[in-house]
Amino acid sequence: MRTDIVHIGAGELTYEIRNIVAVGEKMRALGLDLYWENIGDPVAKGEKIPEWMRRTVADLAMDSDSYRYCPTRGVLSTREFIAAMTNARGGAQITPDDIIFFNGLGDAINKVFGLLRRTARVVVPSPSYTTHSSAEAAHAGDRPVTYRLDPRNHWYPDLDDLEKRIKYNPAVVGILIINPDNPTGAVYPEEIIRGMVSLAAKYDLFIVCDEVYQNIIYNGAKTRALAEIIGDVPAINMRGISKEMPWPGSRCGWIEVYNADKDEMFSRFVASILNVKMLEVCSTTLPQLALPELMTHPDYSAYLKERIRRYELFSNIAYDTLKDIDGLMVNRTNGAFYMSVAFEEGRINGRQSLAVANPQVKAHVEGLVGQAGVAPDKRFVYYLLGATGICVVPLSSFATELQGFRVTLLERDEARFRRIFDTMAAAIREYLASA
Repeated sequence: MRTDIVHIGAGELTYEIRNIVAVGEKMRALGLDLYWENIGDPVAKGEKIPEWMRRTVADLAMDSDSYRYCPTRGVLSTREFIAAMTNARGGAQITPDDIIFFNGLGDAINKVFGLLRRTARVVVPSPSYTTHSSAEAAHAGDRPVTYRLDPRNHWYPDLDDLEKRIKYNPAVVGILIINPDNPTGAVYPEEIIRGMVSLAAKYDLFIVCDEVYQNIIYNGAKTRALAEIIGDVPAINMRGISKEMPWPGSRCGWIEVYNADKDEMFSRFVASILNVKMLEVCSTTLPQLALPELMTHPDYSAYLKERIRRYELFSNIAYDTLKDIDGLMVNRTNGAFYMSVAFEEGRINGRQSLAVANPQVKAHVEGLVGQAGVAPDKRFVYYLLGATGICVVPLSSFATELQGFRVTLLERDEARFRRIFDTMAAAIREYLASA
């Protein structure tokens, strides 16, 4: 074309979690049986939505009001319900007008980062959930600015590294916190969260916090919600129903704004987010109407607890299966339903391989790993997929130089889950020994 029409940040928009699906589908077409352990969709992995939950949604769908536009910020009664829940925790006190609904948290993430001044940067964790890191990088047209999550310390944020990233980069205006974390499954202790809030206060920054997994914590882990300890620091907290209920197809997420009145510039930024939402009129009405009814249903708590018990069991099975493999850094997942495993530095390279039985699949894998610039962990992921049918995501795709992989804990059948991880463990040992 006579002029470049491509956005300056287009090259930063990558999502390996789904890119690997195309590779897997090609291998399935070649006759390989697959185990999809890459996407965090509980329903796709067989989670059975209980009858009472489906009945509640069905009854609301019979009400004509569920088909109308809702206010731009979202359904007022639902925002009142959420504000009351947040205020009951203590700490930051919000009104319904401090809540804005979006068409899923992906929509919220793109709006929040996309409306920042292009030269303003939010420092994101490394590894980092791709939707956050890609959206932040795309808005600036540059690689993400990151702080380190330490695989030798439970994947907790390295606060010294975080402060250096802030202190020596005056473009940084905010800190992203994901707690519980995706992709690592870490749950941050209160002192870590307080340390990050203190850094935001010290350097006059705001915080973006993703708490979509806040009610999925186990193994005795403890944390605090951001609202409880934010103090006077301006913040945007992101929450949703896609993973907790789970209802990912609802595309229903929201932000809670804390302390907008404490900083005029932050207040104007939040106003710009609302103004953009006004151009869209509203977000999804039906799941907003359902949210209070589902969360207050007498069976909701027991249903969520049963799911949490299963994730806890599977997190320990996965940890026990992989923790003693020489060459791996393995941490127990304590929240959400992901596990990130890193290889020790130098343990994987461009020469290792796995035996692939299917000749056509083998040829396809060798074609993929023979491409220029393939990261060592992506090479491992391709061989693992071709040799075993297990589909995981390379860790290097999560804004990190660490080499490894992310896997989910969403399989419902315990025997099948054990087989998958036993097979994976054997494949890792074979791969590390192959060169």
